[in-house]
Amino acid sequence: MNCTLFNTRYQVEDESSHLDEMPLMMSEEGFENDESDYHTLPRARISQRKRGLEWFICGGWKFLCTSCSDWLINICRRKKELKARTVWLGCPEKCEEKYPKNAIKNQKYNIFTFIPGVLYEQFKFFLNLYFLVVSCSQFVPALKIGYLYTYWAPLGFVLTVTVVREAVDEFRRYKRDKEMNSQLYSKLTVRGKVQVKSSDIQVGDLIIVEKNQRIPSDMVFLRTSEKTGSCFIRTDQLDGETDWKLKVAVSCTQRLPALGDLFSINAYVYAQKPQLDIHSFEGTFTREDSDPAVHESLSIENTLWASTVVASGTVIGVVIYTGKETRSVMNTSNPKNKVGLLDLELNQLTKALFLALVALSIVMVTLQGFVGPWYRNLFRFLLLFSYIIPISLRVNLDMGKAAYGWMIMKDDNIPGTVVRTSTIPEELGRLVYLLTDKTGTLTQNEMIFKRLHLGTVSYGTDTMDEIQSHIINSYSQMHSQNSGNSTSSTPSRKPQSSAPKVRKSVSSRIHEAVKAIALCHNVTPVYESRAGVSGETEYAEVDQDFSDENRTYQASSPDEVALVQWTESVGLTLVNRDLTSVQLKTPGGHILTYYILQIFPFTSESKRMGIIVRCGNMAREGLRTLVVAKKSLTEEQYQDFESRYNQAKLSIHDRTLKVAAVVESLEREMELLCLTGVEDQLQADVRPTLEMLRNAGIKIWMLTGDKLETATCIAKSSHLVSRTQDIHIFRPVTTRGEAHLELNAFRRKHDCALVISGDSLEVCLKYYEHEFVELACQCPAVVCCRCSPTQKAHIVKLLQHHTGKRTCAIGDGGNDVSMIQAADCGIGIEGKEGKQASLAADFSITQFKHIGRLLMVHGRNSYKRSAALGQFVMHRGLIISTMQAVFSSVFYFASVPLYQGFLMVGYATIYTMFPVFSLVLDQDVKPEMALLYPELYKDLTKGRSLSFKTFLVWVLISIYQGGILMYGALLLFESEFVHVVAISFTALILTELLMVALTIRTWHWLMVVAEFLSLGCYVASLAFLNEYFGIGRVSFGAFLDVAFITTVTFLWKVSAITVVSCLPLYILKYLKRKFSPPSYSKLTS
Repeated sequence: MNCTLFNTRYQVEDESSHLDEMPLMMSEEGFENDESDYHTLPRARISQRKRGLEWFICGGWKFLCTSCSDWLINICRRKKELKARTVWLGCPEKCEEKYPKNAIKNQKYNIFTFIPGVLYEQFKFFLNLYFLVVSCSQFVPALKIGYLYTYWAPLGFVLTVTVVREAVDEFRRYKRDKEMNSQLYSKLTVRGKVQVKSSDIQVGDLIIVEKNQRIPSDMVFLRTSEKTGSCFIRTDQLDGETDWKLKVAVSCTQRLPALGDLFSINAYVYAQKPQLDIHSFEGTFTREDSDPAVHESLSIENTLWASTVVASGTVIGVVIYTGKETRSVMNTSNPKNKVGLLDLELNQLTKALFLALVALSIVMVTLQGFVGPWYRNLFRFLLLFSYIIPISLRVNLDMGKAAYGWMIMKDDNIPGTVVRTSTIPEELGRLVYLLTDKTGTLTQNEMIFKRLHLGTVSYGTDTMDEIQSHIINSYSQMHSQNSGNSTSSTPSRKPQSSAPKVRKSVSSRIHEAVKAIALCHNVTPVYESRAGVSGETEYAEVDQDFSDENRTYQASSPDEVALVQWTESVGLTLVNRDLTSVQLKTPGGHILTYYILQIFPFTSESKRMGIIVRCGNMAREGLRTLVVAKKSLTEEQYQDFESRYNQAKLSIHDRTLKVAAVVESLEREMELLCLTGVEDQLQADVRPTLEMLRNAGIKIWMLTGDKLETATCIAKSSHLVSRTQDIHIFRPVTTRGEAHLELNAFRRKHDCALVISGDSLEVCLKYYEHEFVELACQCPAVVCCRCSPTQKAHIVKLLQHHTGKRTCAIGDGGNDVSMIQAADCGIGIEGKEGKQASLAADFSITQFKHIGRLLMVHGRNSYKRSAALGQFVMHRGLIISTMQAVFSSVFYFASVPLYQGFLMVGYATIYTMFPVFSLVLDQDVKPEMALLYPELYKDLTKGRSLSFKTFLVWVLISIYQGGILMYGALLLFESEFVHVVAISFTALILTELLMVALTIRTWHWLMVVAEFLSLGCYVASLAFLNEYFGIGRVSFGAFLDVAFITTVTFLWKVSAITVVSCLPLYILKYLKRKFSPPSYSKLTS
C-alpha cells in the first residue's frame, strides 16, 4: 500500500470577518467602480511644477543636468538584452552569444576614475569647493594675502585624509576581489582535469567543486561523489538562511559509469534567461545520442548558484551563467554614499555665511567709494573675510565622528557593536521611523514544539510524557505481533486486555500522527564522524553508528527541525534519509524503512508540503500551525498519478501551474490526523525596547516576508501593538475600486494599527500613493507582511520621500540588505541568518535590545555634540572676521590682514583646537537618565540643537565679541599702537577658551587638561613668535619686547577686554537657565 500525507497551513476563518467584507459606503456615496477619479479621499494638494524662469532657478538646472548625464550614461552602458540559452556540455566554443567574464568586481573606482571620483565626492560640498577657489586665488600675485600655506595646509590636510581613507577601503575591496577571482578550480576537458582561475570560467565549462569550496558561477548540477546522487550546499551568503539546502544531480549524467563519459555523450542544457529570483529556475536537460532522446526537466533543486558553498561530497556542474548574469550579482544593489542630515544642515548654513561674506565685502568696497581697481579690492576683501567659513569645520566634524564611533564600539553595555560607516553617527539621534524585520530580529528564529491537537484531545508541553507512553505501547505491541514467538521483544509487552477500547483508539491515533510528523518533512540527519577526519562517513552503510550524541538535523526551515526533534523526544527518531528512503528508529531500537516515491516541496502559494511513501505514512512543514492529513493509495492510483505528474514537469509553459494542478488532484478526501503548534521565541528584551522606542516618539513599522497570521501574532506578543489597541487588517485588494473602499474603511478608524500584505500594498501605492502613506503615517504601528526584499526598500524610500523624516532599517538576513542600504541609517544584527546584513549595514549590533542604548544615548550625544561643535567652530571663524572688519574700517577700509600667516593657522589649530574639540566629550544628561526618560529623544527629532535660530544667536555673539575685542584694543592702546595685535589676539584666545567653558554642560577631566594645555601653548609662543605680534611687518618697526608682555598694564587691559566680552554672556546664560530651563535640566536637578 502507498500512503500519502499532507500538512497544510491552518487558517482560522472568523465569522465576523465575512461581515467586514460587505461593501463600505456604497449607498451613501454612490461610488461607482470605474477608473474615474474619486472624491472621498482628501485630495493631495500638489501644486503644479512652475515652469519658466522661476522653475529653472529653483532647481530646474539641476534637473536638466542630471537628465542629460543619465542619458549619456545610458548610451555608454547600453544594457545587453538577456536571453535564454542552449549550453552544450563541455563545449564553450559552441555558444552563439558572447557572455560576460566571470569576474567579481566590488570596487567603486578604477585607476583612472579614483582621483576624480574622490575629489567629486569632496567638492560637491559647497564648503570644500569654496576653499578650493579661495586657495587657488592665492596663486594670483595681485590677490595674494599672506603665505600660501595658510590656505593650502588645512585644505591639503583634509583632502589627504579623505583620499588615504578611500584608497585604503578601495585597496581592501581590490584585494578581496582579486582573492575571489584567482581561486583555482578543476575544469574537466577531453584531455582530463586542468586548473583554471575563477575569473576565466566560461559558459559551457564542466567545473569540479570540492567540499567546502565556493561555487564560482551559476551551474546545473550534473553529478556527485555521493552515492545518493545529491549533496548539501550552504546558502547563507546568498539568501541569508543558515540551514543547508539539498540539491539533486541530473539523473541521466549521475548514472554514467565514469567521469570521462560526460564527453562521450552528446547533451545540452536549455536554460531560461538570467533573472533576479534565486528561488526558481526552469530548464530542460536533453541527451540527443541515446535512442529515444532523453529529456529531463530541471528545477531549482538541480542548480548550484554562485556564492554558495558545497557542504558535502564533490560536485560536477556545467556553467550556465557567469559574472554579471549570476543570481548573486543581479541581487546586489550598489550602495549609495550616505550623507547625514546634520552635514546637509551645516552645508546650508555655510551658504548663508557665504552670502554674508559677499555682502560684507561689497559694503567695505562701497564705503571705500569704489576707488581705483575696486573689483580687485572686492576680491581681496572676500579673501580677508574668508575665515567666516572655517575650513577646520570639516576636520573637526570628521574627527568628532571618528570619536563617536570609537565610543560606541568601546561601550561595555552594548558589546560587539561595530560602526561600519563613520560618517553618520549623528543620524542615530534624529530617527522618526524604525523599519524592522521580524524573523531573527524581533524573534530568535528558534522553534519550540508546544501543542499537539487530535480534535478531541489536546496535549501541551506538560503532558508530552503521555504521548511518549502511547508511542512506546503501540510500537512494543506491533513488534510483539510481528516477531510472534520471538522472545526478544516480549518483555516490553504490557497486558492490554484491561485497558478500555477508547484508549486504544486514542493511542493508535497518536501513533499515526507522530509517525506522519516524523515522515513528512525535508529534514536530513547528519552524523559527524567520531575521528572527525572528514565528512565522508555521513552516508556509510547500515552498520553506521546511529548514536544520538553526534547527530544533528539539517533542514531549510527551523520549524521542520522543531517537529523532528519533538518526535525524537517522544520516542520516534529520524536516523537516516537519502533521496529514496527514510529510516526511523522505534523506542525499542528497531529500524523502520519507508521508500519515498514523490516529494512536493513547500511553496508560499500552496502553503503545504506533501510526500508519498511506500508502505508508510506522513506530514510536514508549515509555519507555526500545521494540519497533518494522510491518504492511502492503491498501486494503480499511484501509477496514474505518476505519469500525469511527470508530463506536467516537462512542460515548458506554465510549468508551475500544471504541476500544482496535478498535485492538487491528489490532495482530496484525505483523513485528518492532527494539528501541531510550534512557537517562535522572541529575542531578549524585545518588549521593553519597543516600549522605549515608542515613548521616544519613534514610529515602528514591521516589514516581514512571513504570512499575515504569524506577523499579527508576533506584533501582539512583542507589544509592537499595545494590548488595548485595535488592529485593522487591510483586506486583500486587487483593483482600484476595492482599494478605494478599503482605504475609506480604514480612514474611519482612529488610533489603530494597520496590517497589510505586500500585494495589497502594491495596489494601493499604484493608485493612491499619497493618501495611503498619509493615513499609514498616522498609525501608531504598521505591519507589512509577505514583503519581498525590493518592496521593503521601496517602503523605506516612500517614507523618506513623503515625510522628509529620517528613517532607520534594522534586519539580520540577506533579504534585508536592500532595505538597510536604502534607509538613512541601516543597522544589521549578526544573527542566525549569517552576516550579510551586518556587513552591509552602517552599524552592526549583536542583539535587538542594544538599539535602545545606541539611539537614546549614543545617537543623542553624537547629534548634540556635533551641533555644538559645528556652531562653535563657525563662531570661531566669525569672531575673527568681525575683528578684521572693524580693523579695516578703522584703517580707511584698507584690505590688509590683521593677523599674519602663522597666527591665523595657529588660531584655528594649536591655540584653540583641543578645548573646542573637547566638546565631543560633553553630555547634557547621564546615560541612565536618557534611557529612563526616552521622551527626551523626541526633542532631538525637531532639530532644535542646530537651526537658523541657534545659528543667528551665535552670529550675534560673534559680532558682539569681535567688536568689543577690537574696539577695546584700539581704545585702550592709544599710546602704544603697535601692540594692538598682541593685546587683541591674547584677549581673543582667552575669550575663546572661556566660551568653550561656557558651552560645556558636564565637565570631563580631559576638558580641563585641554584648556590649560592650549593656554600654555599660547604663552610659550608669545615668547618665541614675537615677530608676528606687530602690524604689517618690520615696516612699522614693531618687534614685540617680552618686557611689555610681563607688565601689569598689559595684563589688566587684556583681562578687562576679556571680561567685557564674556561676562554679559555668562549672566544671560544664568538667567536663561533660571527662567526657561531645557527639559533635561528639570530631570537632573
